[in-house]
Amino acid sequence: LDVGQSMARKHNLSINGENIINVNNIWLPPTTSIIVELESGKHDILVEGEQNDSPTLYWKKVTDETEFYSPVAQSLDYTVFAGNAEEIIASYRESTGPAPMMPLWALGYIHCRERYNTQDELLENARMFREKEIPLDMIVQDWQYWGKYGWNAMRFDEDRYPDPDQMVSKLHQMNIKLMISVWSKIDKQSDLGQEMNNKGYYIPDTDWIDFFNPEASNYYWENFKEKLLPYKIDGWWLDATEPENDDLQNRLINNGTLPGELLRNVYPLYVNKSVYNGLRNDDPLERRAFILTRSAFSGIQRYGTATWSGDVGNDWESFRRQITGGLGQMITGIPWWTYDAGGFFRPGDQYSNTDYHELFIRWFQTATFFPILRVHGYMSNTEPWRYGDKVEDIVRKYLDIRYRMLPYIYSESARVSFNGSTLMRPLVMDFSDDKDALEQKHQFMFGPSLLIAPVTQSNKSTWSVYLPNNKNGWINFWNGKVYEGGQYIEEDIDIYKTPLFVKRGSIIPLGPSKEYTSENIDAPIEIRIYRGADALFSLYEDEGDNYNYEKGMFSTIDLKWEDKSNTLTIGDRKGEFEGMKKNREFCIVLTDQNNSSDASISEKSECITYTGELVSVKF
Repeated sequence: LDVGQSMARKHNLSINGENIINVNNIWLPPTTSIIVELESGKHDILVEGEQNDSPTLYWKKVTDETEFYSPVAQSLDYTVFAGNAEEIIASYRESTGPAPMMPLWALGYIHCRERYNTQDELLENARMFREKEIPLDMIVQDWQYWGKYGWNAMRFDEDRYPDPDQMVSKLHQMNIKLMISVWSKIDKQSDLGQEMNNKGYYIPDTDWIDFFNPEASNYYWENFKEKLLPYKIDGWWLDATEPENDDLQNRLINNGTLPGELLRNVYPLYVNKSVYNGLRNDDPLERRAFILTRSAFSGIQRYGTATWSGDVGNDWESFRRQITGGLGQMITGIPWWTYDAGGFFRPGDQYSNTDYHELFIRWFQTATFFPILRVHGYMSNTEPWRYGDKVEDIVRKYLDIRYRMLPYIYSESARVSFNGSTLMRPLVMDFSDDKDALEQKHQFMFGPSLLIAPVTQSNKSTWSVYLPNNKNGWINFWNGKVYEGGQYIEEDIDIYKTPLFVKRGSIIPLGPSKEYTSENIDAPIEIRIYRGADALFSLYEDEGDNYNYEKGMFSTIDLKWEDKSNTLTIGDRKGEFEGMKKNREFCIVLTDQNNSSDASISEKSECITYTGELVSVKF
């Protein structure tokens, strides 16, 4: 469907009276597409649009053929990667660049809204997270902090942000990181814009910097380094790296030497490359780079970048589309992805609308098991306490699950970097021979062991879950009940629980409850054994926020469960890093229906002191 405008506000298509596409937004791409199953014959088609739209509907029969073409390239090269899904993605990353380790704190909760308007407002909300004991690792300052100085002038308007140094310092005292929005679009009337315009560093007749010009890219970074890096800001939101509205179309770039349409899709890669390489070379604190951007191109994973799905609506269909979109992103080899949990555009009565609260809860529950966990919203105060006690309590509960799972998540993130693995996994990656598994659009694996079955419809007391064909079966995460694989089950649900299952024959390490990722870093680790088959897991640890792991400064501990003998073997620790605790307490839990995920360490565990040498525990 092409609405016939450069930017749309409505995508709406019905076939035979059934609404197939219904998306409303302040800004949408001009086209959208969908696959539908139709019988042969005539069909009634209805397209609804805005008054100024000139819609055209294109259709073609879906076949087993895949067509590659480019409207601008003179030739196309093809690279074929063979193997299973895991091997293909690993090979792709080997060719386009490995994904560096994300900082540990990036795997915690990132809170965002559009937007905090003052320094005091941002700090007040950060303090409220701590007072309410809601876990939080990063708070985000969206655009417009530059105020009177012009779009992306790379400075704070002191009328509203009188002391950015103090603001960052106060956040760090609360163990909260700060991310700010930085654009590749700069107001030409700003001081920085005038400098860059005089040097010819813009894409002609636009407000976007020509990052294909090495001199322009370097000058952008030098100003970034001088004006923003001294504040010790922790993360960088490189927003709108498209650039918007096809500003590369029919324009020459790189000092007039290249057609913009030839490289338009590569623009976000060059923007992220400039900032990432600058951070690696010039950050005096030598911290791991964490970049969030909306658009991507092949290889962007090598620049410490996560992507998100953009400014989406707030209905159930939008929620469902975000899950399938994220799984599609994963299969392209880009491992770090998220969405605006709760939707970007929210209803005007969002704080009192209980129907929206249900949607928000389901959206957040699902995001708990995404590579990056983040909330955002347009012109909204998105803090969980604003939606009432019920929403706040459920958000707190799922954040507790997320933070307790950090040893599992961080170890799996190491596999992403070292082995080319994928954390959020469409079922085709693990169950390619299971036809029913391949039909599941919204279920996915989180790491090798956890099956997530999001609830994507309202007012449900039961939910159909497909348990993929796994010879050892599955265990309900909440109650320990055992199921065979290769079957559909009807799971009883309420608003407090989303269906979650664990492969039998799994080891999942859990940490303590905490309010930020670096809290109680040396606390006992609970080793959960999901019996039914032998299991292996490698527990990975390092310093968490630098690149010393690239020099071999990290440790791994291999965990091996032998099901027949009921024995857990904790192998010799391999490697070391600065600040590593030599002795660790491990508390081992054998899960069953009387010992579910809610069991505490003190009640259900056998605890040992691990000194770094091999030890076996028999039950």
